[in-house]
Amino acid sequence: MTRIDFIITTAIILFVAFCMGWFANWLIHRFTRVSQADVDQLERMSQELHEAEETRDQAITYLQQREAELTNQLAQTEAELSAAMEGLRDARHEAEELRSYIEQQNAG
Repeated sequence: MTRIDFIITTAIILFVAFCMGWFANWLIHRFTRVSQADVDQLERMSQELHEAEETRDQAITYLQQREAELTNQLAQTEAELSAAMEGLRDARHEAEELRSYIEQQNAG
């Protein structure tokens, strides 16, 4: 084998290796490439997630407001009950005093 034959053979081998590497790279990128449909689907999913988070935040805010309203209403109801019980206690005491007064008047 002469020097020119060796150089040509080496050049052919290197060119074939380059072509195989380029083809392998093209195949890898072809199979791992993200399609536009996948990107659109990811964008849609992220938008839906964002909307779900906003809805959750609104629900949490509504529940906190509702809880505050119900707590306030419960406190008012307990205050009214306490006042009613106090009034009932006073009325019973007054009725008992009137009974004793009437019994004293009837006995005397």
